[in-house]
Amino acid sequence: MKIGLIGYGKMGKAIEEIAFERGHTIAFRVNSENPIEQVNLSLADVAIEFSQPVLAFQHIEACVTQQLPIVVGTTAWQEQLPEVIDLLEANDGSLLHSSNFSIGVNIFFQLNEHLAQLMSPYKEYEAEIEEIHHIQKLDAPSGTAVVLADGIVQNNDQYASWICSQGQPPVTTAQQLGVTAIRLPDVPGTHIIRYTSEIDTITITHEAHNRKGFALGAVLAAEFLVNKKGLFTMRDVLSL
Repeated sequence: MKIGLIGYGKMGKAIEEIAFERGHTIAFRVNSENPIEQVNLSLADVAIEFSQPVLAFQHIEACVTQQLPIVVGTTAWQEQLPEVIDLLEANDGSLLHSSNFSIGVNIFFQLNEHLAQLMSPYKEYEAEIEEIHHIQKLDAPSGTAVVLADGIVQNNDQYASWICSQGQPPVTTAQQLGVTAIRLPDVPGTHIIRYTSEIDTITITHEAHNRKGFALGAVLAAEFLVNKKGLFTMRDVLSL
C-alpha cells in the first residue's frame, strides 16, 4: 500500500516507521516546505493526516475532491464535520477520523461509557477528568478528553455539560462535569477519570508510553479504509 503522509512531525515519522514495518511504502510527505498544493496526490492509495487544526479542512478537501481516501488524526476541526460530510457525499469520497487511534484508548472509551452508566444512580460521587500532554500540543482539552467528557454526559444523568480549564480544576455549576488540561514536557498522553465521594475514589487511567500505539492505529485505519466509501471512525476499524 502506498501511503501519503500529510504532516511530517513526530507523529508523521512514527507512522512512517510503522508503515515500513508493515510492508507499505511512502508516496509523498507534506509539510511546511512541501505543501499539499505541490504534491501529486494520485501517487498514493491512502493519505494519513496529522497536522494542525487550521490546516485540516484544507487537507481533507484536497484529498476528497481527488478521490484519495484520507485518515485524519488532527483534532479540533470537528465543527466543520457537516461540511466534510457534504464534501464526501458530493465526491463519493472516503474519510476515517478519530480523536485517538490507539487501540487501548478506544477500549478506554468503552470502559468510560460503561462506568458512567454504572455510576449514574450514585449521586454522592462527583466525576472529573484530567488530561496531561506534552507542551507542544496546541488544543485543550485534547480531542480524547472531549470524547471522554461527552461519553460521561451522555451516559450519566448527573451531568448535562462539561467545562475545561488549563492548569487547575475548573469551577463547575450543577450538572457540569469538570475537565482539567495540563501541559508538561515529554508526556505522550495521559487521561484520568475519577469518581470521588466522601468515603472513596474510583479511578480509571490510560497512560500512553510513547507514540507507537497512535501510529500503529493510524496505519491500521489506513489499511481498513482503502477501497471503502463513506465516513468511518476507529470504532468501525476495531468493531467496537
